[in-house]
Amino acid sequence: MATGLLALLDDVALIMDDLASAAKVATKKTSAILADDLAVNAQKASGYASEREIPVILKITKGSFINKLIILPSVFLLSYFAPSLIPVFLIIGGFYLSYEGTEKVVEFFLHRKSHGADAPKKPLSEREKVRSAIITDFILSLEIVIIALSSVQDKPFAVQVITVSAVAFGATVGIYGLVALIVKMDDFGLYLIEKYDGFLEKVGYFLVQALPKVIKALSVIGTVAMLTVGGGIFIHNIHALHVVGEKLPSPVGELVVGFVAGLLVMAVVKPILLLKERLFSGQE
Repeated sequence: MATGLLALLDDVALIMDDLASAAKVATKKTSAILADDLAVNAQKASGYASEREIPVILKITKGSFINKLIILPSVFLLSYFAPSLIPVFLIIGGFYLSYEGTEKVVEFFLHRKSHGADAPKKPLSEREKVRSAIITDFILSLEIVIIALSSVQDKPFAVQVITVSAVAFGATVGIYGLVALIVKMDDFGLYLIEKYDGFLEKVGYFLVQALPKVIKALSVIGTVAMLTVGGGIFIHNIHALHVVGEKLPSPVGELVVGFVAGLLVMAVVKPILLLKERLFSGQE
């Protein structure tokens, strides 16, 4: 009996060692996309009234957990029964990310060119912004899960499931925890200003003054991240575009491909949206 117990403990130790090794590899492989995920989601979660920041982040976090509950079993089933479909879903997601990133770039330059001559666009409601953030999270989560899974293909299926699930849910907790800290920088700074003098008061002023710059920087980084992630999906999953990845440095090639893909989607989507807007405005 003692021998059997020792053998069981030895098996458990081997499994734990496998899990630790697999988690380390999967985290390393997904580190770049996790950094992009942080930038994109920090951008998506900013721009709300102070009292709405945490409730909005909680809504997006809840949506992110639901995304993982949908993505994880779906990817495990697809990887077993129809692995060829995974790149198709990734490419669809790549078009969405490229479109979002390109739209922001085009709107920025058009806004500068028009100098406010045109009527301002109707701002998105909180519900619409949250929905957009959750859709973006879905695509980035899909990319994270697939990359993590590809890094542990040589492991037993149980180890794959536990490792990829841990990386996916850990990413949600870590990323949105950091996002919450970023968007509440100014509130913490105000607290320090009101409660303390000297060095801590100066830290408070620094945090308050730094937040707008941080949010602006994250907005730029988030837009670039959407384009590079989208372009990277195309380069890695469309053989004809591999040459772009070989001829241009990785971030530049991905950025160019993502922007071109976004322009193609805009050329299709924008006329449809304009037609829809005219039809609805005509009914009013």
